[in-house]
Amino acid sequence: METEVSKSAISPIKKRKKIVLCIIISFCTLLIIYFGMVIYFMNHFYFGSTINTISVSGKVVKDVNEQMASQIKIYQLKIKERGGINEKIKGEEIGLTYNMNGEVKQFKDKQNPYKWISAVFNPKDSKMIVGIKYDKNLLKEQVDNLSCLDSSKSIEPKNASYKYTDNGYVIVNEIIGTKINKGNKDILYNFVNDAVSKGETTIDLESINYYVKPQYTSKSPKVIATRDRLNKYVSSKITYTFGKAKEILDGSTINKWVTVDENSEVTFNEKEVEIYMDALSSKYNTVAKMRSFVTSSGKAINVGGGTYGWAINKVKETQNLISIIKSGKSIAKEPTYYQTALYHGKDDIGNTYVEIDLSKQHLWFYKKGVLITQGDVVTGNDGSEKTRTPDGIYMVNYKERNATLKGEGYASPVNFWLPFNGNIGIHDAGWRDTFGGNLYKTGGSHGCINSPYELAKTVFDNIEKGTPVVCYY
Repeated sequence: METEVSKSAISPIKKRKKIVLCIIISFCTLLIIYFGMVIYFMNHFYFGSTINTISVSGKVVKDVNEQMASQIKIYQLKIKERGGINEKIKGEEIGLTYNMNGEVKQFKDKQNPYKWISAVFNPKDSKMIVGIKYDKNLLKEQVDNLSCLDSSKSIEPKNASYKYTDNGYVIVNEIIGTKINKGNKDILYNFVNDAVSKGETTIDLESINYYVKPQYTSKSPKVIATRDRLNKYVSSKITYTFGKAKEILDGSTINKWVTVDENSEVTFNEKEVEIYMDALSSKYNTVAKMRSFVTSSGKAINVGGGTYGWAINKVKETQNLISIIKSGKSIAKEPTYYQTALYHGKDDIGNTYVEIDLSKQHLWFYKKGVLITQGDVVTGNDGSEKTRTPDGIYMVNYKERNATLKGEGYASPVNFWLPFNGNIGIHDAGWRDTFGGNLYKTGGSHGCINSPYELAKTVFDNIEKGTPVVCYY
């Protein structure tokens, strides 16, 4: 029993001795490493040391001097430009030399070999900039000769623009370009000068905001808003109806009426809308236009002039159309008219009308194709242009009973008054005993259609305002 207790008491003592021995060995090893590195850094630069961005890590002064001399010979500054273009300024082209004057050794002497460990955490004494000498005039010449400064080779930047397609407007990407501001030449020289002084080897013109930038890109909120506004306009579809005929106005035409300037401002060309309305009016207005007309005798004649027919109110309808387009609506409508007729189409006279043959001095009145009445009349005195009844197609302006017709030197009361061309109209003429024949040539009216009482009454009782009145010789 005594032997076993003795062995167990010795065992912890041996363990402690082993631990102490390991600590001593480790400490000695660290001391050897530390002092070994101290001896190393007495002649070598700290790890991570740089001179003008050139690594001199772990090198001796002699090697560094040789390295710096070698580097100066191959030094070149690369200028990165848009489009993957690189230009270079070589050290030998500007007379580049280092102005060290023993500065490398001084730099090394500042690095205390006993403080090499702290240098790992505090690299302040591991970096150095040595003076560089070069000919600034030569450098300026090199900068002036850079192609990026040649305005004839530069590409103008362009803002994002817009293109009309079958699916509406799309944004066309901006052109970045390669143009520089006038003041950027001096800015570039300053950057180059600074880079050469520090021994830097690259300047990226993009990173120094050297180029003129487009004001608006495809991602600019204003560009996107303008595109949406344009698409609102061209989404409009206006279907003008003219009886059975239709005219459809949509984006394929509307897109030609809008323009966008460099500031993405939209201008709606109202003049183009007026031109469109002029074309629409020219096609569908019928007032004073020549028409084919079959007389009661069966003869086909052409009759033009007069006031009857369709007349679009171009001013009002132009404004209506602009408003519809800007609101992006799709609508079917008739245009706003100054005046309307009974029917649309080439034969807008239809089958309800008054027909007056000024040569035969005869009047017919048809209603829905049925002859209601007819009879001889006396028209304007043919001996004077002032009194001669004009031909053309007109319409009844209104109906009036028991009117008094007044003119120069006369006042004539009538029972039935149907004006259709200013002061010219159809009325009874109780002061006449006979009608027709050649009475109008010498004893005609002041331009009105003098009618027998019954003829005037029948027309008056059956006719409506707006009914066409066709006068021809």
